[in-house]
Amino acid sequence: MNTRIQQLFNVQYPIVQAGMIWCSGWRLASAVSNAGGLGLLGAGSMYPEVLREHIAKCKQATDKPFGVNIPLLYPEIEQLINVVLDERIKIVFTSAGNPATWTPFLKDKGITVVHVVSSAKFARKAEQAGVDAVVAEGFEAGGHNGREETTTLVLIPIVRDAIKIPLIAAGGIASGRAMAACEALGANGVQIGSRFAASEESSAHEHFKKKITESTEGDTVLTLKQLTPVRLLKNSFFQQVQEAELRGATKEELLTLLGTRRAKRGMFEGNLDEGELEIGQVSAGIKAVQPAATILKDIWDEYCAVKKSMCL
Repeated sequence: MNTRIQQLFNVQYPIVQAGMIWCSGWRLASAVSNAGGLGLLGAGSMYPEVLREHIAKCKQATDKPFGVNIPLLYPEIEQLINVVLDERIKIVFTSAGNPATWTPFLKDKGITVVHVVSSAKFARKAEQAGVDAVVAEGFEAGGHNGREETTTLVLIPIVRDAIKIPLIAAGGIASGRAMAACEALGANGVQIGSRFAASEESSAHEHFKKKITESTEGDTVLTLKQLTPVRLLKNSFFQQVQEAELRGATKEELLTLLGTRRAKRGMFEGNLDEGELEIGQVSAGIKAVQPAATILKDIWDEYCAVKKSMCL
């Protein structure tokens, strides 16, 4: 890959660890950054003071660049932004909202801004809003997803043709082979979530990590499309959601079923039956819980080997 992402973030490898809720705390972010990638803190599951604590610990654990992922629909977003400014964070990834709302403000403070999109239309809007790069995330990805249901294989070249700024591919990427494929499609780097969710440093519960490594093809489904589409591992909670959707449940009924702590209960507390287990399709290929540095090195080494073989 060219060096646009390395230069933008001042990192060794064009590999970004996704800012996943309940998984991306200071241990994971600092481990990825220390290994040469870009670690992200997932602020979507943190109160402002918890984010401040994770930033402080991350600074103690690494002298390398790291960033914060902020969902723009977060109810206390102004407080999160204030924490980012107070702590002099230089890289912010935004998602789930209109990038025009905060990008000019953050850029004016000297912050590098990246926005996550699920279509070429939103990629163009993000570029117009002034972001430094976009993450184009395909339908395969875990967690909250775009309504377009466009796969990464289709999405990346369409977005590449639509924008001039650096492009980071996401969704279904957990290997060097996938990274090389994304480069061929036009990406300048990759963002990886599910494989790092199953890392030793991930703040996810050990039961959830084990469940990821035991999953097989077809074990994840994109659901709750009436609310905000989210890809989940099948479990008792998923079955309840599926049954409710099949009988035509209203948005209000689905919101009641979802409750307020489902994701925390599943991913962070390890309730594999009644919790919301957000993970990508690529979980079917993740067979071991490994240190984040090992994961990053394996991906990069495989990527380099693929590139070398393609040039023979």
